[in-house]
Amino acid sequence: MRSIWNGAISFGLVSIPIKLVNATESHTVSFRQIHTEDGGRIRYRKVCELEDREVTQGEIGKGYEDADGSIIPITDEDLAHLPLPTARTIDIVAFVPADRIDPLQMEHAYYLAASGAPAAKPYTLLREALKRSRRVAIAKFALRGRERLGMLRVVDDVIAMHGLLWPDEIRAPQGVAPDADVTVRDKELDLADALMDTLGEVDLEDLHDEYREALEEVIAAKASGEAPPEAPEPARGGKVLDLMAALENSVRAARESRGEEAEVRHLAPREPEPASAGGRAGKSGTAAGRAGTAAGKSGTAAGKSGTAAGKSASAAKKTTAKKSASASAKKTASKPQSSKTAKRTAAGAGARTSTAKKAAAKKPAAKTASRKRTA
Repeated sequence: MRSIWNGAISFGLVSIPIKLVNATESHTVSFRQIHTEDGGRIRYRKVCELEDREVTQGEIGKGYEDADGSIIPITDEDLAHLPLPTARTIDIVAFVPADRIDPLQMEHAYYLAASGAPAAKPYTLLREALKRSRRVAIAKFALRGRERLGMLRVVDDVIAMHGLLWPDEIRAPQGVAPDADVTVRDKELDLADALMDTLGEVDLEDLHDEYREALEEVIAAKASGEAPPEAPEPARGGKVLDLMAALENSVRAARESRGEEAEVRHLAPREPEPASAGGRAGKSGTAAGRAGTAAGKSGTAAGKSGTAAGKSASAAKKTTAKKSASASAKKTASKPQSSKTAKRTAAGAGARTSTAKKAAAKKPAAKTASRKRTA
């Protein structure tokens, strides 16, 4: 990798020659400006406004524009002789725990490579000291015409440096937080925790730039004369009216995507939201309807029980009538009577039996007649 800066790390009285190398690279697809009518490139030419001619890169230097509009030339030699110890040195000023650094301060990342064999030993010493102390080094350095703040830490077996913004370059987040006084319930937090647990962790190596891949597909299709791929339907968004329902649906969808059980009701039983008078009346009506349904079912069950009881009573009456008729018939047969008396007795017994059996069914009437003939 090509170095972008050469200097040394100042570690007390120890000087470590190093080379600064970019630790990151951009994979952004870049575009050129073109003339839409004929596809010609649009180029910017560097022209001297006094001579009205184009100049080469070697003729271009730096200058500072003063308040009155005059230009003060600044040469590389002027910058090399700045009265600062950090002009060519990464000057370590402190060692602090890593959590003392606010991520908002972090800028570009660089690798620090040992420059030459003599730098190997002090470089390794600083690296191992950082590892054992579990701290990071705070340093000052000058790069691209300004003094910067940096943080040195160990990445594998290499010392890396993150450029840091100065504390006064971080804006205070005033007026960014919601103005409304919002209360978050414990059940909502429980569902949010469940959603975070369901989504789980991710291996950052598996993440990739899908936008760049889609853009490359479009470019490839255009280059081959094919129609670009169709854009998928955008996900329908909507205003979240019920936060609990949205959280539950999110947990359910995340679990289904992982092939897990989608039931989430046991995580946070739903509580009724405060409603208007009309809403409460509607819910009361619904509850009354459910109560009426339950009462109807109970009444139906009672009716069935009454029917069963009536059947049992009819059967009991029928049995009693049979026994009474049989007993009367026996008594009549045992006493010597005239044929008319016997007939009247049998007829009376049959009439009583017929009256008792009419309440139960019609078939017993035939049996009564049969007993009548027998008597």
